[in-house]
Amino acid sequence: MALIVKKFGGSSVATTEKILNVARRILSEKNPDDKIVVVVSAMGDATDNLITLAEGIDNQPYRAQYSREMDMLLTTGEQISIALLAMAFQKLGHHAISLTGAMAGMRTNSVHTKGRILGIEPARVIEELNRGNIVVVAGFQGADKFGNPVTLGRGGSDTSAVALAGALKADECEIFTDVDGVYSADPRVVKNARKMREITYREMLELARLGAGVMQPRSVEMGQYFNIPIHVRSTFNDKIGTIIREDYTLEDKDFEIRGVAHDQKVAKIAVLGVENVPGVAHKIFAALAYANIDVDMIVQSIRNLERNITDMVFTIALNDLPEAKKVINRVAEEINAATVLIEEDVAKVSIVGAGMLGKPGIAARMFGALASADVNIDIISTSEISVSCLIKASQLTEAVNAIHDEFFAD
Repeated sequence: MALIVKKFGGSSVATTEKILNVARRILSEKNPDDKIVVVVSAMGDATDNLITLAEGIDNQPYRAQYSREMDMLLTTGEQISIALLAMAFQKLGHHAISLTGAMAGMRTNSVHTKGRILGIEPARVIEELNRGNIVVVAGFQGADKFGNPVTLGRGGSDTSAVALAGALKADECEIFTDVDGVYSADPRVVKNARKMREITYREMLELARLGAGVMQPRSVEMGQYFNIPIHVRSTFNDKIGTIIREDYTLEDKDFEIRGVAHDQKVAKIAVLGVENVPGVAHKIFAALAYANIDVDMIVQSIRNLERNITDMVFTIALNDLPEAKKVINRVAEEINAATVLIEEDVAKVSIVGAGMLGKPGIAARMFGALASADVNIDIISTSEISVSCLIKASQLTEAVNAIHDEFFAD
């Protein structure tokens, strides 16, 4: 007997026919005594369609004033898919019940549209499993202490699944998606991208943070926290996918980088001509933090040494730009900045791998590959196991392929 949590994304449940196929697959793989929890996303483009509806009211629906109502709206997408999947199991002769994130005990903070899980109390899930039900849980959502619905941000269903697996002490967490594992680059961009058999939590977390859309960063954090191996595999075939775990058991560890990630949903903000004195950076980034806006790449450069004037340049998620504009324009006045420049035609490309530690020349090879592709670098940032470059969005495909060819040439 095993307790298994399975997560299916929006493309896997995009139609009622696909929902029935998901139910058939789960039942065909289920041993008689297995206990199954299924976490699902909204059907296909349902979330995008709901956002479009909101844009009919205001073309910037992610303004802070609408955040609670956006969560009230968006959580309906998953409620449709869980009800239909539970009905599919029942049609196929198996007991099943659907639960919203709140019903499943998913407790969050009150930061609407990008909430964090504070804890899980899965008593209702355990009760239903003991009654012989397959439990179908709405991903991407929970509720705060006031009972308000809170969504977990892009890819939040992955986080729901891994967190629930950890709280239930599940034997396995399977993430079913439209690709059959984690690749060395997005296979839609790089045709010769390689599927990995295994990858560590640390490397997967960095890839996810830097734009690899196959997993949400918080879901990987949850897997590492609970030490739950995560199996990323395809909904549409039975192939073994990629196992995300603490350390390698199969792969040859003699590699330089593990993957190339990219992110087009970024914006660059430059606060120019500010006085280079203590407290200026704090005023900028504290204001953004108060508005729950994450900042990624940061560069400070001296514009005028004699006058002690500097420029602050950084990147944020594109979805946060409307709110960030209001925050930065206000702070710019307070610190007497010369001007604020915003650029949306940018993208981030990154390399990730623990193998780069102690190996000089990795960054130089990345920069050389970009130079050979005639791609200019705007900003560079690094961590122990990654190097990231901000470039023009129009050159992203060439950049990713050039870097991948450099490190993964046959």
